[in-house]
Amino acid sequence: METEITIRQFVDDDAPQVRELFIVVNRLLSPPALSDTFEVYIKRALAEEIDRITAYYSQHDGGFWVAIQDDKLLGTFGLERTSSEAMELRRMYVDPGARRRGIARQMLRFAEDECRRQKIFRLELSTSELQEAALSFYRNSGYRLIREDLAQIGSNKTVGAGLRRFYFEKCL
Repeated sequence: METEITIRQFVDDDAPQVRELFIVVNRLLSPPALSDTFEVYIKRALAEEIDRITAYYSQHDGGFWVAIQDDKLLGTFGLERTSSEAMELRRMYVDPGARRRGIARQMLRFAEDECRRQKIFRLELSTSELQEAALSFYRNSGYRLIREDLAQIGSNKTVGAGLRRFYFEKCL
């Protein structure tokens, strides 16, 4: 059974909860041997993207949404244009205490519908080997693996550190 949520565009008042969810999820993903590397990634992503969501997603011809229940932020996701025909799904996070309740499924459906509304018919995304549940979720949601690589260099989009990244797409 799906949890009843409201998905709406990010507003500046959401920033503290979005920031906290981003930090919590990424620290949970971090293997102990990579904790310092993850802290560098978190700091960079906060500075370049998370702490400036409105400007970042505007500059990338996209948007950012939050999933709310009773004034509590339970999830986030962004869409960033990658070409005239495609958007990239970014920052798809669900609060660890709210997982397995259909929130990610509702957010993904919303993201796909938003792409269709904008006449964009391909949604791309990537995730790492550390996110086994996400890999399974995207495959089960009709996403096709198009490539994988070892991310050596960190950015606001990837930790680097030789982690395997999987790139998917779905024609909508």
